[in-house]
Amino acid sequence: MILILNSGSSSIKYKLFCLDTLCLIAGGIIEEVKDFHRAFDEIFQQLLTKAFIKSVEDIKVFGHRVVHGGEQFHEAVVIDEVVIATIESLIPLAPLHNPSNLDGIKTVQAKLPHALQIAVFDTAFHQTMPKSFYIYPIPYAWYANYGIRRYGFHGISHFYIAKETANYLGKPLEELNLITIHLGNGDSITAIKNGKSIDTSMGFTPLEGLMMGTRSGDIDPEIVFYLENQIGLNGTDIDRMLNKESGFKGICNESDLRIIVDHANHGDTYAQLAIEMFCIRVKKYIGAYKEVLEKVDAIVFTGGIGEHSALIRQKILTMIDKEKNQAVNGFAEIQDENAPYKILVVPTNEELEIAIQAKKLLFDVT
Repeated sequence: MILILNSGSSSIKYKLFCLDTLCLIAGGIIEEVKDFHRAFDEIFQQLLTKAFIKSVEDIKVFGHRVVHGGEQFHEAVVIDEVVIATIESLIPLAPLHNPSNLDGIKTVQAKLPHALQIAVFDTAFHQTMPKSFYIYPIPYAWYANYGIRRYGFHGISHFYIAKETANYLGKPLEELNLITIHLGNGDSITAIKNGKSIDTSMGFTPLEGLMMGTRSGDIDPEIVFYLENQIGLNGTDIDRMLNKESGFKGICNESDLRIIVDHANHGDTYAQLAIEMFCIRVKKYIGAYKEVLEKVDAIVFTGGIGEHSALIRQKILTMIDKEKNQAVNGFAEIQDENAPYKILVVPTNEELEIAIQAKKLLFDVT
């Protein structure tokens, strides 16, 4: 069996997959985590009590989602001391995520020192971006000395739905140009050329790019200095506001799209404004990526909003068949007869993608 772990600062999500078929056996979440060792004891106890496993030894490999792999990791890797040290060195680039990811890794290492552990990185898929796409127009020394560049995130999701799209179209991924749109509480869009990520909306951090549930996305960087100099806010306050108090929440004081749509339908002008702002920003990225790719085989929606909001899909793309769009329940093709490319809704499954990569590495090393 393969146990997939997504260790956050206050929760641990887990899913258990069958090693042979990769079918899902069990899953859950441990909330309000204060001690990782106790949390993992609880996970193991839940799996044992419900007879999903007979012993912890039934778990042949542990797969971990690691948010930031920097330039060092282009694919999944078997975790050893060098990998752990490298992930630790990347903490300044992901101070909210990598420490928790490491806590999960080190806890399994302490409890099961001989267990095979695999790290799958959210940034890895985007490491194929050409340099002209990932370098910012700032002093080059900032990149050379401090690693400031576009890294991109949600890569596990974008890679998974790209492969699912290729399977559906019956073509090798290497022959396809795709625009994949992951819309949830965090949002990103990726241009995929010949199966490889060449540009993506999230950048040095997940704050850049599209408007999100609580994140601003793209803004004029001078706003930060204006807030410091004219209003007296400090860097910590501004960082919190841009990450936690902006996006949908900043405009209409709500981050859950379902509630926002309901408020908009009842005449809330701020909710209506937030929806229009969100869709316009996605449209602008799609337009830019169409030009970058020159030829597009499919535009693909995924994520909580992308998969479930017919309204948002319709507002973003005009060449959508309204009846097909309204009837979406899972994987669907929704373009109208005039669309020059496929428009798809593809449910994402990041845990399954981690399990796929973990299984591959398991058999590579045994």
